[in-house]
Amino acid sequence: MEMDMINMTTLLPLVLPLLLTLPGCAVTVDDYRDDKPVLELNRFFDGRLVAYGMVQSFSGKVTRRFKADITGQWQGDRGILDEQFYFSDGEQQSRCWKLVKQGNRYQGTAGDIVGEASGEVQGNTLNWRYTLQVPVNGKVWDINLDDWLYLIDENNLINRTKLKKFGLTVGELTLHIRKLSDAEVAIAGDVEPVCDLTEGK
Repeated sequence: MEMDMINMTTLLPLVLPLLLTLPGCAVTVDDYRDDKPVLELNRFFDGRLVAYGMVQSFSGKVTRRFKADITGQWQGDRGILDEQFYFSDGEQQSRCWKLVKQGNRYQGTAGDIVGEASGEVQGNTLNWRYTLQVPVNGKVWDINLDDWLYLIDENNLINRTKLKKFGLTVGELTLHIRKLSDAEVAIAGDVEPVCDLTEGK
C-alpha cells in the first residue's frame, strides 16, 4: 500500500497535464437517441404550459429570474407558440414562435430571431440553435443560443441554454417547463394571446 501511494504521488504530476490536454468528446443530440420518453414537440407544446427560469452571467451569478406563460397550438406539422415572460424586475416580454416539423427536425421563426432557428430531436432531447437579438445598454446584440431541451416525463421538461457572443459563453439559461392540467387551466383562467393562434390551424 505504501509503495502504491508513492507511485501515485510520483506519477500524478506527470499524468495530470496529459489528462487535461486530451480532447474531449463533444456531446451530440445522437447520444440521446434511445432515451425515453420520446420528445414530440407537437405533443408536449400543445395547450397551456408554465415555465420558471433564471439567467446566469458567465461567472455563474444569477442575474435574472422569470416566469413564462406558454400556449401552443398545432395543425399537422405547423405550430404556433405564444410565450409571455414576466421578469422579477417587472419587465415583460413576449415571443411568437412559428414552427415547422420536418421528420425529427424543426425550423422556427420569431420576431426577435435572426433568420431561422433549426433543431433536431433524438430520443427525449432537442438541440435547438438560433441567434437572438438582445437589447444591451441601448444597443442590440446578436447572441447565439445553443439550446438543449430534455423531456423528463410527459408533463415536465428541463431547458439548458448557453448564450454565446464571438464564440465565447457570456451566460447560461435554465428553465423548467410544465404542462398544466385541465383543472389548473380552469383555475388560472384565460391568458390574452400575443400571437395569432389561428395561424397554426
